[in-house]
Amino acid sequence: MDSGSQATEAGQPTCRQEPNPFGRETIIMLYAGQAVSVREAGDGLFEVVLDLTGESVNKLNQATLQELREAVGAVAGADGVRGVLFSSAKDVFVVGADITEFTAMFERSEDEISAAILEMTSIFNSVEDLPVPTVAAINGIALGGGFELCLACDYRVMSTAAKVGLPEVKLGIYPGWGGTVRLSRLIGIDNANEWICGGSDKRADAALKDGAVDAVVAPEKLREAGLDLLRQCLDGKFDYRARRTEKQGPVALNQIEQLMAFESAKGVIGAKAGKHYPAPMAALAAMQKHAGMRRDEALKVEARGFAKLAKTEVSRALVGIFLKDQAVKKAARHHSKGAEPVQLAAVLGAGIMGGGVAYQSASRGTPILMKDIREQALQLGLDEASKLLAGQIQRGRLDSAGMAATLTRIRPTLSYGDFGDVDMVVEAVVENAKVKKAVLAEAEAHLKDGAVLASNTSTISITELATALKRPENFCGMHFFNPVHRMPLVEVIRGEKTSDAAVARTVAYAQAMGKTPIVVNDCPGFLINRILFPYFAGFSLLLRDGADFRQVDRVMEGFGWPMGPAYLLDVVGIDTAYHADAVMAAGFPERMRHEDENALDRMFALERFGQKNGKGFYAYEPDRKGKPKKVVDESVFELLSGVIGERQPFPDDDIVARMMIPLCIETARCLEDGIVASPAEADMGLVYGIGFPPFRGGALYYLDRMGLDRFCEMAAGYADLGPLYQPTERMKQMAARGETYYG
Repeated sequence: MDSGSQATEAGQPTCRQEPNPFGRETIIMLYAGQAVSVREAGDGLFEVVLDLTGESVNKLNQATLQELREAVGAVAGADGVRGVLFSSAKDVFVVGADITEFTAMFERSEDEISAAILEMTSIFNSVEDLPVPTVAAINGIALGGGFELCLACDYRVMSTAAKVGLPEVKLGIYPGWGGTVRLSRLIGIDNANEWICGGSDKRADAALKDGAVDAVVAPEKLREAGLDLLRQCLDGKFDYRARRTEKQGPVALNQIEQLMAFESAKGVIGAKAGKHYPAPMAALAAMQKHAGMRRDEALKVEARGFAKLAKTEVSRALVGIFLKDQAVKKAARHHSKGAEPVQLAAVLGAGIMGGGVAYQSASRGTPILMKDIREQALQLGLDEASKLLAGQIQRGRLDSAGMAATLTRIRPTLSYGDFGDVDMVVEAVVENAKVKKAVLAEAEAHLKDGAVLASNTSTISITELATALKRPENFCGMHFFNPVHRMPLVEVIRGEKTSDAAVARTVAYAQAMGKTPIVVNDCPGFLINRILFPYFAGFSLLLRDGADFRQVDRVMEGFGWPMGPAYLLDVVGIDTAYHADAVMAAGFPERMRHEDENALDRMFALERFGQKNGKGFYAYEPDRKGKPKKVVDESVFELLSGVIGERQPFPDDDIVARMMIPLCIETARCLEDGIVASPAEADMGLVYGIGFPPFRGGALYYLDRMGLDRFCEMAAGYADLGPLYQPTERMKQMAARGETYYG
């Protein structure tokens, strides 16, 4: 093999010299692979550089881990090495493990998973056991396994622009490469519990405060700061051996102190995690079990607990959610490829929704005009943006200068005077086809050629709205979900005449706003509302048959939904849902029309619109923070007399079946009808758009796990409830052949 190879024929790393771009002398390359290299940094210091070939980020896949093992071995076996810096040549340190490799690994037995985890952990141990001081220079992002590598080093220097964290609980597991062991000894039990069981990212100031990193510097000073810390270790200013001994020993608390720390955390963490997400409590149990152990024994406890979680259905579903999210983002990048960025946007309608759109655009750096026909409405929109920015300040994520800069990107206007410079317009006026058509046509007349016009309609056909326009090819739907700043999904709806260029720019704008766009084809309700309203129909039929809406809410929240259907209708707005229900009934009369008055109709007639006017299925009163708090209103049952049956309890399984069957069937229909392009986009739309329980993986994944044959058999027991409960012919064929949506 030539001198540029990473290994000899026997598989051992070689040493080579390369020109030094910073001077005349050559530098020593101790190891060179496709993801990891080791080079001389002067004064006996060497730098292990992570730079995964062909990727924009570093991730710890099996090939990278093997190279890391070889690189550390090369350092350990070389003469003259006095200290080692671990750094990245990319804009991030390491984003984490390669999640795509988890699925196959998790199919193995618990013992096999545990053994594989310990094998990988031995790589991190080899870093920690190097006979010289080690420092991690953390730039960009160091998450999961990436941060566990940093923890294996003696010291950590972090860029002010970086983030670190151990988010594994979001995948239904916990850190398995030494994270629970090293972090709990480094920053203490209380902090480690919060970091690991919460799974959130930490900015540099928080990481420094908790002791997870040792220094924070400007990005351009990071590498030199890391090397300087190594030199100080060599000068005796820092005792890296003492730090290492502390990190490898038991937690520095006695038994009583340990008991108090862990027991006090169990109630808080258990309540926050809930019964459907076992990983946080499992992490807590593992840390408590290995707190009194030295490193190697503690790592065995960590690995066994990790393996148990890896075999759970929750982990399988959440890993699937992560992979589907990546697939959705990849599809969005495909749609937006070649689109020119939006330099100036506009929103028509300055209500709560318009103000939310303006805030989201401006806060992400895209200036936006906010137009309305009334000064009061413009003030309402500005107030909404100001309220959201004030919340950012309260949470420490923004300062007053940042708030001022964001507000200057929002320009309220009563006219179309500046619309000739706009690249993208989002119409967000009242959900009425006639009004929308008039506003869209009026706006189009003031736009330059190529500007894209989009409607934030939630149900009205984009193809129908386009009939009012002269350039329908520049028009599409851009459906935000309320509240705009919190809901990650944006539906981008392609009408019959919508061009690829219009879709591309709209998707690109949604991405620039920090949203996850999913492109769907036009139909009443598009993807999310088309699926949601059969779910609401199932709820109405339950009430008709005597179910107590409070029991239905409790059962569906127990199933994993963030709120039950009655509460959700109140939050959405009974009036909004009533009008959308009419659109859905007209669009799909064979299965979504109902002849008799139902509970939703009665609520609308009584003007019980939900949270917006303080009364719906529940009554609402302000809590201590001024937010609406639901309370039971016993008068509701009398008000609904005649449209609900005599109250009777229903088995929980019966309620779940009657709610979920129509939702799942309609999801399958949307895929079959080509409304959505893939199962992943359908499932992620439901998770991001209406809070489908992530641990259940999405509606189509839920069908796969249940088995279509079993689902069709279950649905047959409810066939008398109407067409919404009858699986499609395609579903029946798939059931007969044992097929699944995800293969």
